[in-house]
Amino acid sequence: MTSHEHAAPVARRLLTPGVLMLLALVGAAMIFAIIRFAFGLSVATNLDQQHPWGIWIAIDVATGVALAAGGFTSAALVYVFNRNRFHSLVRPALLTAMLGYTFVGMGLMADLGRYYNIWHPALPSMWQGNSVLFEVGMCVMCYLTVLYIEFLPLVCERFIGDTGRPRLARLCARIDRVVRRTMFVFILAGVVLSCLHQSSLGHLMVIAPTKMHALWYTPLLGLLFLLSAAAVGFPMIIVESLWSSWSFSRQPEMHLLRELARFIPPLLGVYLAFIIGNMAVRETYGELRTVSPQTVCFGIEVAAGVVLPLVMLLMDRVRRSPRLLLTACLLIVFGVAFNRINVFLVAYQPPFAERAYFPSVGEIVVTTGLMAGLVLVYRVIVTYLPVLTPTSRSVAT
Repeated sequence: MTSHEHAAPVARRLLTPGVLMLLALVGAAMIFAIIRFAFGLSVATNLDQQHPWGIWIAIDVATGVALAAGGFTSAALVYVFNRNRFHSLVRPALLTAMLGYTFVGMGLMADLGRYYNIWHPALPSMWQGNSVLFEVGMCVMCYLTVLYIEFLPLVCERFIGDTGRPRLARLCARIDRVVRRTMFVFILAGVVLSCLHQSSLGHLMVIAPTKMHALWYTPLLGLLFLLSAAAVGFPMIIVESLWSSWSFSRQPEMHLLRELARFIPPLLGVYLAFIIGNMAVRETYGELRTVSPQTVCFGIEVAAGVVLPLVMLLMDRVRRSPRLLLTACLLIVFGVAFNRINVFLVAYQPPFAERAYFPSVGEIVVTTGLMAGLVLVYRVIVTYLPVLTPTSRSVAT
């Protein structure tokens, strides 16, 4: 978050056909969200007593938290391991993480039956130390606060030196000085808090051994969630960087991205080793002998989301090609997202369920709208705040 990065607002027209489409998706989601909050979960969703959560938890919360891991992985890389040459990638990764956790909170509110009590964990009298979900809620709440504090210098930088608003400029200058002097505290807190709640999301399912398929259930589920989040952090940074570069007709920072891609195979390899090792120790590999929706989903998750991109990223040709690099990273993003969906939906099978769960139209529209809203807010912020570093030349549109 240092000023020598020379980040600047993107000089592009805000209202484009793509932005208008995003606004339409957000508008549709707001209609179904109003129905949900006005008439309850039973009207807007296909959830019931046997299926207490659906895609709003599996995608909006669990997947959203995992894919926001670029914030803490980039902070650890630059500020903990002192790889300062990757500074220009930190700001967009921080913005993606901040928006990711913000929209996770919105998705969680839609899923909670008593959404108006979401503030209860902030009260010590409401704390429950035996609850894994309480730990997740506290860590997410604290980490989101840390992310907003880390983002303050970007906002202040926009107004420092503004001669038209001298009072605002002076206030931003004071805030900027204070935050920068204490930034190392928030960086360390962000890394620690991320590790805590990434793993705790997996521990949520450890309490349901009789309801989960053996291919996913393990006491190490929290560790697997943490390892997969660490493995998807850098791919998310690469996906965001390439996508934003092409969207804004900018030259991709391939000199940084291909070097960053070298860190992914070791992280992905450790994650794969724990998957295979866990299956060997628990002797669950026998489940793969039968063909079922669970075994097919597990095979797709591991083969397409872990093994294939791992092999691809070991090739120098893939790391040097923007499109091949994007393909490999998208496969990792898909693999981690599919893992969260598998754990919370495919693997979770209540023994007395009278029907299978499939999301309602309202659930799908709200989830799509949250994704569209995240992209829309990202577009607005990079248009008006110094997030992206200007490149030497533009890409032809």
